[in-house]
Amino acid sequence: MDVTLLLGGLLLAGTSALAWRSHRRARRAEAEAAGLRLALDAERHAAGHDPLTGLPNRRAFYRYGAELVADRHRPAIAAVVVDLDDFKQINDQYGHAAGDTVLRAVARRLADYAGDDLVARLGGDEFAALLTGAAIDVARGRPADRLSAVLSTPIPLGGTADDTTVTVTASVGLVPVPPGASLAEALGRADEEMYAAKSARCREPQAAPAHPPPDTASPEITGQPAELARSKAGGS
Repeated sequence: MDVTLLLGGLLLAGTSALAWRSHRRARRAEAEAAGLRLALDAERHAAGHDPLTGLPNRRAFYRYGAELVADRHRPAIAAVVVDLDDFKQINDQYGHAAGDTVLRAVARRLADYAGDDLVARLGGDEFAALLTGAAIDVARGRPADRLSAVLSTPIPLGGTADDTTVTVTASVGLVPVPPGASLAEALGRADEEMYAAKSARCREPQAAPAHPPPDTASPEITGQPAELARSKAGGS
């Protein structure tokens, strides 16, 4: 065998092996970098979102909301604070798992209502939003009635033998955010409106039902705080 051919073959084989090893190292480095990016993205998402509802959390709401409010070319904005009425009763009567189910359902309904607008869970049973455009028009006038209507459909708790559902009401504060106002100032005024609405609800006279069934309550939003409704499959 020609020595030159032999050496050439060995050199080619060595070069190919080296190229293959380099390719594998590059692919491994790319995979590690992609995994690191995914981990960082997941960490950033977790840092800015509520783990129970998936909504932005308080920190993310203030960060993104402050940028939106400060934009001099922004559309008209309304700051909204939503606080569920007597939510503790749900936890006490049905347990914290049921309360979590209600919070997730409320979060979905508020997010659907807000569309592309910013909505967040501030903590506990309190939510906030920055509404623009049509969402403001729908909520303006009687925001408690408009936004409470979003929550009016009974929420199935799941995992119960009698297909229990609950209906919640909410106290709502909605204020316009004028140019030059800060997000903290706007939310403070919305919070005051919300507490005023909650106090007004508490002062409303509550008429006793004529002949209430022994184990059920009306599933309708009546304007009274925290109407808890238990209904069974087939209605009873």
